Amino acid sequence: MKKLVIFGVGLIGGSVALALKKSGGADSVPHIVGVGRSQESLSEALNLGVIDAYSDALQANIHKAMEGADLVLIAAPVAQTASILQSIKPHLNNNTIITDAGSTKSDVLACAKEILGNQFNQFVGGHPIAGAEKSGVTAAMADLFKGKNVVLTPTSETNIHAVASVAKFWQTCGANVSEMPAETHDSIFAAVSHLPHLLAFALVDEIASRPNAAQLFSFAASGFRDFTRIAGSHPEMWRDISLANKAALLGEINAYQDELSQLKQLLTNDDGAGLQALFERASIARNAWANNKNNNQ
Repeated sequence: MKKLVIFGVGLIGGSVALALKKSGGADSVPHIVGVGRSQESLSEALNLGVIDAYSDALQANIHKAMEGADLVLIAAPVAQTASILQSIKPHLNNNTIITDAGSTKSDVLACAKEILGNQFNQFVGGHPIAGAEKSGVTAAMADLFKGKNVVLTPTSETNIHAVASVAKFWQTCGANVSEMPAETHDSIFAAVSHLPHLLAFALVDEIASRPNAAQLFSFAASGFRDFTRIAGSHPEMWRDISLANKAALLGEINAYQDELSQLKQLLTNDDGAGLQALFERASIARNAWANNKNNNQ
């Protein structure tokens, strides 16, 4: 790969660039071009040495950015995927591979198929399971993907060589790569990622709206900090993820409401044994997950 174009040089896009630069010598690192909406942030990325050149997202400037591109990574919020694909389509050649880093996959693949048409086979859906509550290129880290999972969601139409290239790309960044259908991906991450973020946002928003919010926050300690850490995440990104994975997420919210209703009934009935049984089930499951995670690292 001689040239990589990254749309969205924030935490994910910037970390990809830094990981590639760290992975090898000058001869093996591709020329990295950043494209985005903010010239100020792109200029900062250039000054930090994250990217080698940049272009704004104006159609008139996309041609130069795309010229000779081997791989395009869309690392912008998922709602921008359609406009980005439309902007690059006129400049694609048969060898250009396109992938993304979005947290939802079914909507992205449908969008890519509609816009790219007979070049849809060059698109490989992807999702790096890595991140932080901070955003922007200043939060980028070369080791962000080291030992982390990246899920690819190829379809029956996807070029197998494109899939292999994208897998190698993420492995060079230090990630472990696996594949699954887009629908399976969206169902899994609605439960273990998207719902927890919504719960954290909702709790902080509810407490912040109270008349004594300042007093409540002043006494909040490590439990509140740990539970709500992800409420500091990028609002625009999580708005897009929530809407894109709406169907699966509504199902998870309903399941969680049923669990809360059960918990409320146990409290109402002063059912200490029932509460302890629920807490023990959750504690055993959580500790088993944590131990398994630690053993596999």
